[in-house]
Amino acid sequence: MIELRDLSKQYGARAPAVDSMNLRIEGGEFLVLAGPSGCGKTTTLSMINRLIEPSRGNVFIDGVDTHQTDPVALRRRIGFVFQDVGLFPHMSVAENAGIALKLAGKRPQEIGARVDELLALVRLPAEHFRNVLPGALSGGQRQRVGVARALAASPRLMLMDEPFGALDPLTRDELAFDYRRIHERLRLTTILVTHDMTEAMLLGDRIAMMREGRLVQVGTPHELCSAPANDFVRAMMESPRRRARALAEVQADEK
Repeated sequence: MIELRDLSKQYGARAPAVDSMNLRIEGGEFLVLAGPSGCGKTTTLSMINRLIEPSRGNVFIDGVDTHQTDPVALRRRIGFVFQDVGLFPHMSVAENAGIALKLAGKRPQEIGARVDELLALVRLPAEHFRNVLPGALSGGQRQRVGVARALAASPRLMLMDEPFGALDPLTRDELAFDYRRIHERLRLTTILVTHDMTEAMLLGDRIAMMREGRLVQVGTPHELCSAPANDFVRAMMESPRRRARALAEVQADEK
């Protein structure tokens, strides 16, 4: 369980990037932090594993204040997947996927077995991909390696910052639903950042909608669609339906 209490981040005299955020994420939940660009989603995510230190407030993971935990030790227990996956170009797929285990001092045989298991999980069979360099991979394959790397140390909590945003639509959908399958299979707790409301509605158990650093409404996709807190939430939740109607009109014109 993760709990954010009065969590805030302010840079200088500007308006807070995140302002007094209170949120509880249950173990095993898939929560989506959604909202327009610049609303504080990524800052919130980065305060959970202390890549960014809060200006005020606390983060509790399983009842323990993260301020009481060494930040490096904290991050080793949390998986993090970025949009720019950041693989080491001179290292093979297996070396990239197993880097956290190597840094933790695991034996080569143990690392090899774990990497093969992870590559199978993300649908990159080790016999084909183990020795391939990142430059020979597609964008979707590189992101799959990034997911494998984040899962290497068997975290219970996964933080994902727009992980599918730079991919083409077909690859994006395939990888997103593959990750949802992994989330359920491994019984993970996942917090995903996105500004794509279709993605938020299809993947999330709940959506935490943000605007200008503040939490506006939290609920299931159905709750936010059926009872939006204000016009902003209503417009955000209506966006996928507007696109669907526009697409239907285009298809009707072609007949």
